[in-house]
Amino acid sequence: MTFPERYSSLPEYAFPRLRSLLDAHKPGGEVMHMTIGEPKHPFPEWVPQVIAEHAEGFGNYPPNDGSPELLAAITDWLSRRYGVQMDPATQVMALNGTREGLFNALLALCPEQTSRGERPVVLIPNPFYQVYAVAAMTVGAEPVFLPTTAETGFLPDYSTLTPDILNRTEVAYICSPTNPQGAVADRDYWANLIALAEKYDFQIFADECYSEIYRDTPPPGALEVAREGGAHPERVVVFHSLSKRSNLPGLRSGFVAGGPESLHRVRQLRAFAGAPLPLPLQRVAERAWADEAHAAENRALYQEKYALADDIFAGIDGYQGPAAGFFLWLPVDDGEVAAMKLWTETGVRVLPGAYLSRDVNNQNPGKGYIRVAMVAPKQEMQRGLEQIRDCLFK
Repeated sequence: MTFPERYSSLPEYAFPRLRSLLDAHKPGGEVMHMTIGEPKHPFPEWVPQVIAEHAEGFGNYPPNDGSPELLAAITDWLSRRYGVQMDPATQVMALNGTREGLFNALLALCPEQTSRGERPVVLIPNPFYQVYAVAAMTVGAEPVFLPTTAETGFLPDYSTLTPDILNRTEVAYICSPTNPQGAVADRDYWANLIALAEKYDFQIFADECYSEIYRDTPPPGALEVAREGGAHPERVVVFHSLSKRSNLPGLRSGFVAGGPESLHRVRQLRAFAGAPLPLPLQRVAERAWADEAHAAENRALYQEKYALADDIFAGIDGYQGPAAGFFLWLPVDDGEVAAMKLWTETGVRVLPGAYLSRDVNNQNPGKGYIRVAMVAPKQEMQRGLEQIRDCLFK
């Protein structure tokens, strides 16, 4: 039997890799998981009621692209949040979690060759959400990894790219607020990236799943900056999720929005290859996008955690509290060594930053970091952060 080779160079996924590193060793204290970004704040109390009220919907095949009511709730939210007007019938589509959309959108929108007949390039920040690279491999594109370091403000620096690369670029993935560092692309950054995409005619896939968790100021969105600058209507495709905003990772509900031609192509692919969200869960998503109160309450809890982390790590060389999101990106000498030390001495489990990155020219921009998820209840999180500080930074 012959198997495909296209994924043969994939490294082991981050969490199995972490288990291989740590599980042969005994924890040095009460086990505390601070690895996975799975929100632990309470989800809205009305969720079970909405599911029960619409339970008969489990007896029907759900609308593949999202119910009209859900799509209207999404476009209403985009209007309130970003001031952009989108047609619910042609410019948005519900997703069964944004990972699906981030993967399938590249299959639907990245051409097999550039207009010059060359192999296309997909730009990927490094570190990154791993689905970006798998999607690039699937379509046969060349992934070009851009280091996101303290020197670049933890965002990709596109000025380092040559015209040869940019002329072959078809899609640029970018996450803002960033995972894992919690940096935010401001309006000037978005405007410069969009101008570059206009010049070299590539699309921007904006992963904005952490947009509603921030300190003080709502992060600007790619769609609003593109509209303000008069960019091509197909230039930007954005992805959002209820996992973080509404503490509903198990709902598997997100959406993709963009130009009508892009969405037509994504919808067409999904009609054959997608798995739509059950209708009762679409009703939950519809209400969640329409309700800002629970999102504000959730954000306030994270803002308390930012302040707590800033206090615990005050004076630590290189510490930079996140502007948004719910991860700490803590500088250490070696992420694997630090993760092992924490596990064997305290029982706290964190993720080495190198597991979220790729080696490029023998350099891995995540090697000197650990990622710490601040998703546990506040008191539990405080205990974990204090153990991290005392074990690694004293």
